[in-house]
Amino acid sequence: MSAPKAVAAKVAAKPAGKARHKAAVPAKRPPAKLSSAKPASAKPASAKPASAKPVPAKVAATPNDDASTTAKTLAADIDRALSQGQTDLLSEEAIQALMAAACRSYSAKVEADGGFPPLAERSRVTSTDVMVTASGLLKSANLAVFELGMWQSWTGR
Repeated sequence: MSAPKAVAAKVAAKPAGKARHKAAVPAKRPPAKLSSAKPASAKPASAKPASAKPVPAKVAATPNDDASTTAKTLAADIDRALSQGQTDLLSEEAIQALMAAACRSYSAKVEADGGFPPLAERSRVTSTDVMVTASGLLKSANLAVFELGMWQSWTGR
């Protein structure tokens, strides 16, 4: 199994705190209303087998919440591995996919909602990490530092 799939499987297997455990208990349904217009035998039998586990209901969760939680969990797993000296947790292809997604997501968010720092104030990212990453991004996009400076002066960013 590849490292990204293993991480995804690990994330999927982890319970998401007490809320998930409470949600696993099926809620009681209100009694069904009987209608005199339809006979009781007119209802089709449930397509669900009796052995199927109930699907936990999420309270006001959106796909964005799930993606953000998954991203935070993945980031914590990567940070923990790097702290232990494990630099091969992700393949080059996985890092490229994550970097592309992060760049596009950050750019779209800035364009839509205005600027915010891409790193948290108390991030463990060093100046060297930023320089190595920025240099790599510029090379990947076939851009020079001069072009970045020109773009910044034109856009004010």
